Amino acid sequence: MDSHRYVVVGAGPAGLQLSYFLQRAGADYVTLERDTEPGRFFRTYPRHRRLISLNKVHTVSTDPEIRLRWDWNSLLNDEPELMFPKYSTDYFPDPDDLVRYLADFQAHHQLAVRYGTAVRRIEKVDGGFAVHTGDGTVHGECVIVAAGWGRPYVPPVRGIEHAIGYEDMRVDPASYAGQRVLVIGKGNSAFETASAILGHAAIVHLASRRALRLAWNTKHPGDVRGQYGALLDSYQFKTLHSVLDCEIDEIRPVGDHFEVDITYTHADGETATLAYDTVLRCTGFRMSTDMFDPSCLPDLERDGRIPSLRPDWQSANVDGLYFAGTLAQARDFKRASSAFIDGFRYNLRTLTALLRERYDGVPLAVDEVPASADGLTTLVLDRVNWSSALWTQFEYLCDALVVDPATGLVRHYQDLPEDHAVERFGEEPHWYSVTLRWGREEYADVFNIARHPDPTRAGESAFIHPVVRRYRGRELVLEQHLLEDLLAEWRRPDRHVEPLRAFFAADLP
Repeated sequence: MDSHRYVVVGAGPAGLQLSYFLQRAGADYVTLERDTEPGRFFRTYPRHRRLISLNKVHTVSTDPEIRLRWDWNSLLNDEPELMFPKYSTDYFPDPDDLVRYLADFQAHHQLAVRYGTAVRRIEKVDGGFAVHTGDGTVHGECVIVAAGWGRPYVPPVRGIEHAIGYEDMRVDPASYAGQRVLVIGKGNSAFETASAILGHAAIVHLASRRALRLAWNTKHPGDVRGQYGALLDSYQFKTLHSVLDCEIDEIRPVGDHFEVDITYTHADGETATLAYDTVLRCTGFRMSTDMFDPSCLPDLERDGRIPSLRPDWQSANVDGLYFAGTLAQARDFKRASSAFIDGFRYNLRTLTALLRERYDGVPLAVDEVPASADGLTTLVLDRVNWSSALWTQFEYLCDALVVDPATGLVRHYQDLPEDHAVERFGEEPHWYSVTLRWGREEYADVFNIARHPDPTRAGESAFIHPVVRRYRGRELVLEQHLLEDLLAEWRRPDRHVEPLRAFFAADLP
């Protein structure tokens, strides 16, 4: 019988990263990939062949861990030559370089990937799962699906079949010369498309029911990024290009063009009928559920796009079925970076530890330190000034400090999802989480914010900054914010060290 403890489905960035961690741990795993090489998604997308994941090659730091904060494409591994900046120096790299990098990563580490092995059905059976492929059945105690997006998301709009999908549209901007173009969607794929044809089309309208979310406001890298600002300029300067908040009621062909009925979202029900030569659908992707037998069909959320998850990235309704990579973003949706390599690489390091704890009996790594104000202050500041996991997975991954008054020690756990920590330590009377957080005020202008460099007002910091949360079981009791810093160096005695030491001194038993 072909049987393994862990069966990973998919050899994109997430599947390879998880394979690396499992292999390094000596785990019994196999990774199944339907294509003959890794990174299938990136051989096609993004269509205009520029990633939005940053590749900041030149930094002031020489510390490899800190440099990862601005290297959004590398997979975590112990080989200095197998980092993405060795493959491209472009700030917004070509996805073909990422595909080449992924192939080298798998080959160098000799990861147990079976290429050309399409998963046809995953079935829940006694003792785990039966994963049926074209080459036979693989049995696993648990299955981790890292298959990435399975199909485009098609919104329920009357006449949507008349729109050309992002996956099929022409990418030559000249083919839209002089045309009136409607782009359905206001995410990065929509802005990527609209920006490419901006100088050729007569009119470009982007339309969706939700208001535009700009990454510089939300701090989420999946929202619309600044490099697409030319389109917003064109909108504000009245060049006939527009961004519309509206419901699209119907798309219908009329002669050689299309008429589109819309209802404006913020205009007291105002309606309009607009004419376009081309309608493009750029509404993102969704997970495919075709491979799941009814015995293990996962619950979905977000318009059926992604699986619902427990805090340990396990399916909300199927025990032993886990998700990895961009599919595992439900717990920090539109907040941290779990949809992207720079975020999920850290999630997968932690997921490996949680899987090993459950299935192999390997205790979760923990350090013990004295429960002293001085010691905890040093530990926390060392972590927030160094960790790339806390930096990239802000407001999601945390360090947990669990106080044991009987021994005078604190148990220190690293890089846990905060919601998992609350669940795990929900019976502990005294523990802390350590995270990096942004200010979440509604600022009229994010480039014009009044700052107050007073440690007692650190909670008003707008920039990313450390926050220590004190819990009593599941109850949040206190928060200690440390002042933001331009270079993200939280070491000043008056602004960071002394306020944090005073917090611990007052709160420790």
